[in-house]
Amino acid sequence: MAVAPELMHATCVALDGHAALLVGPPGAGKSDLALRLISSPVLQAGSCRTLELVADDQVLIGIHDQQLIVEPPQSIAGRLEVRGVGILHVPHVRRAVARLVVDLTPGQLIERLPDLGERRMVAGRDLPLMRIDAFAASAPVKVALRLLQLAPG
Repeated sequence: MAVAPELMHATCVALDGHAALLVGPPGAGKSDLALRLISSPVLQAGSCRTLELVADDQVLIGIHDQQLIVEPPQSIAGRLEVRGVGILHVPHVRRAVARLVVDLTPGQLIERLPDLGERRMVAGRDLPLMRIDAFAASAPVKVALRLLQLAPG
């Protein structure tokens, strides 16, 4: 990375090199949602694709070529904590471009028709923000759909 990366408390998943940062307090469901995201294929335009883990619980964030780049810290690369099971080794990507911040919020606090223009600053960059209940059955699909909307191309 061109600028020294900073460590952020977040779990991160990516689809075709475009990443979503899952943020929230401990126990909010970051790792659980990541597990469901990397375990469920996404169907778009007749093709089936799968999200991949970037990092669980901590992610390195830096700027390279004017883009917000996310990478796993070497010590936890490819590891995902699964409550009740332990630490699993899973396929992961070494680098992706951050496109979305997903704030894990209790369901009763989420607006039915949210402002899709809401944003959050991450490492000096302004990213789209969505709020979801991590434990809702539809949460993985919502994250994947929003990430697909934001990915260029």
